[in-house]
Amino acid sequence: MTETLRLATRGSDLALRQAETVREALSSRRRDVELRQVETRGDQIPDELIHRLGKTGAFVRALDEEVLSGDADLAVHSLKDLPTEEMADLVVAGVPERAPSGDVVVHPDGLGIEDLPAGAVVGTGSLRRGAQIRAARPDLTVEPIRGNVDTRLEKLLAPGLQAEHERRLIAAGEESTLTAEGGDADSEGDESDEGDAGDEGDADSEGDESDESSEIDEEFDRSVEEWFDSLSDLERAAMERKAETEYDAVVLAEAGLRRSNLFYEVETTRLPREEFVPAAGQGAIAVTASDPDVIEAVREAVDHPRTRVAVTVERTVLGELNGGCVAPIGVSALVKGEHVHVRARVLSTDGTEEVVDTRDLPIRSHATAAAEFAADLADRGADDLIAEARDEAAEAGTDD
Repeated sequence: MTETLRLATRGSDLALRQAETVREALSSRRRDVELRQVETRGDQIPDELIHRLGKTGAFVRALDEEVLSGDADLAVHSLKDLPTEEMADLVVAGVPERAPSGDVVVHPDGLGIEDLPAGAVVGTGSLRRGAQIRAARPDLTVEPIRGNVDTRLEKLLAPGLQAEHERRLIAAGEESTLTAEGGDADSEGDESDEGDAGDEGDADSEGDESDESSEIDEEFDRSVEEWFDSLSDLERAAMERKAETEYDAVVLAEAGLRRSNLFYEVETTRLPREEFVPAAGQGAIAVTASDPDVIEAVREAVDHPRTRVAVTVERTVLGELNGGCVAPIGVSALVKGEHVHVRARVLSTDGTEEVVDTRDLPIRSHATAAAEFAADLADRGADDLIAEARDEAAEAGTDD
């Protein structure tokens, strides 16, 4: 093991923040860590949805290859992106304490999913979220959205902010035009000497101008420049973004918002976990390594036992169902005393069919019990829903 550990990570803001969490944990154990930014296949195809990238692991392989080739000592991943299949010569050396694992709906005015009007457009890049939204609100329109967390928020905010900016510019322009027209009218009245009728017309014009200017002042209590200066960095970035689709709301992972320091920059409403069951491993980070000494160092520095148990259950269920990212599957587990409370929900892609169940598994045999739980779900129809989703993906030319 080298004195300075080389940690492979993607270059997005979220990935770098996750990598920094791992580096700080190792640094607290007097281990020097340098970050190596790696571009992955998922980063190279920005216009495709995650489930159309081929197979699970679009954001993972390139990082792990750095470890296997010896160019890095360890790699950091969002655990939900990590394939459930065994990795040759690699192990998950550490799973830090999990962040909030649920989803939130982001709306400019803070509306929840149940408050959105019929026909509202909701953006998501996840098959699971799309199916869950359709199941809960079939009257909503689900549209794909891609990009990092900040990019998705900018796409949501852009149309509203740009429209607001335009209204303020028009209002400011109208006020200026009205003032100029008022001055011209007075001048023309003096020169033409049109008598009483002309004077009365000028008086009415001045009255209208005063009333309209007052309305503008009441609606916009700040100048355009003052309004723009009051915007956050996120909102200013959104002002520069061209939005091809107008979204009324987007659904994102709470953990991603928090790790990106954007949770308090927008209006969010948590989605009920019973209905919107998170993805397996959502909110958790995984650190992979191959060298025994590195594995031991990582496990001692960052591993959180309760989180590892919970995500092991989730990933076992997902792996046994063999859904990958081609099927809408939510699995969420929580350690409670001597048991692991797990809920799984498998849906058709249109959200009209589902297999859902909740079970308390014994913590001492949680992996075996999770596999048995998955087998029960499969027998009850989950296998059929996953097969249908896989066929749909194949027909669309998305299943490698």
